[in-house]
Amino acid sequence: MKKFVMTLAFAMLATGAAHAADLGGKLLKVGSDTTSPPMESIDPASGQIVGFDVDVVNAICAKIHCQAEFVTTGWDGIFAALDQSSFDLVASGVSITDERKKAMDFSDPYIVNSQVVLTRAEDQGITLEQFKAQGRKLSAQANTTDAQVAEGLVGKENVAAYDTFSAAIIALKNKDVDGVVINGANAAAYEREFAGQLVAAIKGLQSDPIGLVFRKGDENVAAFNEGLQEIKKDGTLDKLVAKYWGLK
Repeated sequence: MKKFVMTLAFAMLATGAAHAADLGGKLLKVGSDTTSPPMESIDPASGQIVGFDVDVVNAICAKIHCQAEFVTTGWDGIFAALDQSSFDLVASGVSITDERKKAMDFSDPYIVNSQVVLTRAEDQGITLEQFKAQGRKLSAQANTTDAQVAEGLVGKENVAAYDTFSAAIIALKNKDVDGVVINGANAAAYEREFAGQLVAAIKGLQSDPIGLVFRKGDENVAAFNEGLQEIKKDGTLDKLVAKYWGLK
């Protein structure tokens, strides 16, 4: 998976304050669609929410003196729940887009993630041109940039949208579709889980900056940006990428 991880590009922050903000130990609830390993998922052994996003938020909180309590929330309603103050922020591998920025505030990016097409192993080596020419069908999680990319590749009529990543993966394994458009970070996890069955056959479709999401005007955005800058400067973020994707 090292080849994939090389597509993760870190957005450099401008020089900021010498010391991170202090939120005074505030408890913040964090909404997350916990069906997207390794970004976030539920550990079957402990029942705890774990993953890269969890570790990133906790590392930032350690810098700016806050506590994070993760709350499992379905992707389809996650932004509405944020607006309704069901939690204080969203950490769920969310792509920063101009359209979303009209309705919500984002932190600075903490990774830039490239989307891929995950296929069955027998299709390893297929090109995007072959995929299109053969009229193959794609799936993706609904209401995501992945779904938008899929529709752009093969047309809306050839895309099956599912509520979760895992449902899209099941459709691929069952041969209901021929590929899943998925961000590369998640694809790496599924390649490991289904080694010899699924592969990221087509890579580098689109690169999206990923950020934490807040309600419009939330003053905590500045504090989280300061904390994010700190974990970049001291190497914590690099260590977390190495932990989850093996990049040295």
